[in-house]
Amino acid sequence: MQKHLTLLLLGFMAFSMAGIPHEGFAQSTSSTSPVAKTVKIKGRVIDSNDKTPISGATVKIGGKNSRQGVATNSDGGFEVLIDTTTVIYVTYIGYTSQTLTLQKNMAGSTFNIRLKADNKSLNEVVVTRSDKRMRTKEVEAAESAPMIAYNYVTVNNPAIYGSRAPQANTEDYSPVNENSFHTVTSDPLSTFSIDVDRASYSNIRRFLNEGNMPPTDAVRVEEMINYFDYKYSNPTNNAPVAVHTDMAVCPWNTAHQLVRIALKGKDVAKDNLPPSNLVFLIDVSGSMSDANKLPLVKQAFKLLVNQLRPVDRVAIVVYAGAAGLVLPSTSGEHKTAILDALDKLEAGGSTAGGAGVQLAYKTAAEYLLKNGNNRVIIATDGDFNVGPSSDGELQRIIEKEREKGIFLSVLGFGMGNYKDNKLELLADKGNGNYAYIDNFEEARRTFATEFGGTLFTIAKDVKLQVEFNPKYVQSYRLVGYENRLLNNEDFNDDKKDAGDMGAGHTVTALYEIVPVGVKTGQPTVDPLKYQQQQPVAGNNTEVLTVKLRYKNPADSSSQLISQVLHWKQQDISTAPEDFRMATAVADFGLLLRNSEHKGNASYEQVLKLAGNARGTDEEGYRAEFIQLVKKAQLISNNHGTK
Repeated sequence: MQKHLTLLLLGFMAFSMAGIPHEGFAQSTSSTSPVAKTVKIKGRVIDSNDKTPISGATVKIGGKNSRQGVATNSDGGFEVLIDTTTVIYVTYIGYTSQTLTLQKNMAGSTFNIRLKADNKSLNEVVVTRSDKRMRTKEVEAAESAPMIAYNYVTVNNPAIYGSRAPQANTEDYSPVNENSFHTVTSDPLSTFSIDVDRASYSNIRRFLNEGNMPPTDAVRVEEMINYFDYKYSNPTNNAPVAVHTDMAVCPWNTAHQLVRIALKGKDVAKDNLPPSNLVFLIDVSGSMSDANKLPLVKQAFKLLVNQLRPVDRVAIVVYAGAAGLVLPSTSGEHKTAILDALDKLEAGGSTAGGAGVQLAYKTAAEYLLKNGNNRVIIATDGDFNVGPSSDGELQRIIEKEREKGIFLSVLGFGMGNYKDNKLELLADKGNGNYAYIDNFEEARRTFATEFGGTLFTIAKDVKLQVEFNPKYVQSYRLVGYENRLLNNEDFNDDKKDAGDMGAGHTVTALYEIVPVGVKTGQPTVDPLKYQQQQPVAGNNTEVLTVKLRYKNPADSSSQLISQVLHWKQQDISTAPEDFRMATAVADFGLLLRNSEHKGNASYEQVLKLAGNARGTDEEGYRAEFIQLVKKAQLISNNHGTK
């Protein structure tokens, strides 16, 4: 019988769900009657030094050896029900644990529990097995403990922690070769496709919550930056996208400047969104049996179903050894029928992903909405091994189908055999977006909080081309977007595929630029003999010109938007809040990649930037980011790296 590992002992793991709601403390499955005369006590766990909330901390009800407890949400908050004086034990990786006593007279207000950082705590970590996964002594001891029932999904990953022999880690990522600096006099144009994907960030979060640094190629800096919501202004004209520009001193190399190019897709009220024709394409193969795969897939899609209107339609296609239609296209008015179909899904068999993709597109085409949103949403770990499964075969299938106006969204799940490279490719070629769902909170954000941006495209084939002025810029480097680079001539080629933006989406790109006159020590090319520098017309303070091309979802020809950035000298500490936050995330990405361009980047610098850029942070994502940076710092220190 497989052994189970619960969130009680894994507050630092991938299922430490930031922001997960709790209705009080969890009870074991043997308890059938409610507690009488209880009161609700609210608490909040914070860092004693900087007062930031600690999400995912474990609060055991009844003391250290109790089997009842809750995990703190994204704001560090928790709730428990007590009927008498109750002892709680609060613990979190990297901090000294605390034991406190709760009393009924504490009801009605929220009290803070301050945990002190314990830099020695990670010395207990040992490396075991060939995949070098990190496990604490507490985790080792838990392998022999019985399963504990909670009122949220327990972690059950026997491939890593269970009683059977460990499986080899076969996760796969495409190589990311970092962008280098380009000299403006010989290469004044930079062209790339926008990217609204954010899978890399939540996948990185999963690794850090496990106590591991992510693989270098799992770190795509642009997806980290674009994970966060930024309060950019909406378009003021008929265009679906607004362009904003800014610049400040680069914090990791103060001799350089950092340019921000920010895009904002227009907001569209849910009632004004076009009707949807959706097909859920769900992997039910044997590799999806873990609790953080198919059970979490069901939870995610249930959230989406609850957002549907009567004008929307849903079909469900599954694939394992073969593909099949388990629910014909059904109106969103019949939510019970859709939810029942989801509940009945079980995992088992090999993975005929290609056949599933073909059947899903066929089903979507049968109910094609000419002026609506036609989309296949695939949920999988990407481990295709039966039928059309190669990158080339799947790419050709999806490229052919997207011409019919059927877009593709990709949701990745799981660990150990996760195929990030394949799923990123599917989303890129399918005119869709790509998210990695590591917990229920991420599912809620994708399908509840950001319903419109996830599903409704307002601009497709969005490309950016930046021209730098050699009067001010000696050289430049695009931070991230390595897998999105285009040839300069692709910008005006309407046949060239590019990224898409959904309703309300924001996209941020950062350029590190070297001003004229700054010594770099970088290799240069000889002055060109036949090229002449063209004078800049008009205002001579122009640093660069941004050009954006986009197509309306139903169009085949593109529209052009231009924006000029004038020279501006400001310290990053005085830059707008969203600029500071994006810079902090980029800084963190350079550290995680151990980038050759990281300069003077440090975890302390990242924490200072992010700590001063939290803003209102309604959903707690920026507070969670600060906690992830602290985890990475602890892990890095334990490994003896900077």
